[in-house]
This record gives sequence, structure tokens and C-alpha cells, in this order.
Amino acid sequence: MKDLEFKQKRTLTRAEAADQLDALAAALRRGGQAELDLGPGKLSLRIPDELHTEIEVELEDGEIELEIELTWKAGQPGSADD
Repeated sequence: MKDLEFKQKRTLTRAEAADQLDALAAALRRGGQAELDLGPGKLSLRIPDELHTEIEVELEDGEIELEIELTWKAGQPGSADD
């Protein structure tokens, strides 16, 4: 069982998608406690100095899917404000 799960699916313009990625990139650069504005609400996360990344690109039935996954242990020490 998951402790927490948040999913959001919506259609964005290219500029809106870029803005969302810019906000995520800024939060990653700052580290520590990050607050992300996700449309209907805000998500607050502690981001450590090191995390695992996975990038996946799939082409299936004429549709391209790009997934960027960032993972880290909850409560992991070493964040910017520790």
C-alpha cells in the first residue's frame, strides 16, 4: 500500500508544460523543502541533494510518450537546509 499518491493528467500548451518543468527545475536547484504549484493545489516535498533519475521514451501506435522519473527515500538526509 502506498503512503501517498498524487496523479494529474491534463492538456497543456507547450508553453504551460515548459512553465511547469521550469518550476520543477527551480525547486530541484534550491533543494530542501520545495513547494510545487500543481493547478488545483500545492504539493510540498523535501528534496535531498542526491536522487535517482530515469528517463524513458516510447513510441507506440504513432504516439510518443516521454517519462521523467525522480526518486529518493522519504526522510533522506542531506537536503540543502539540513
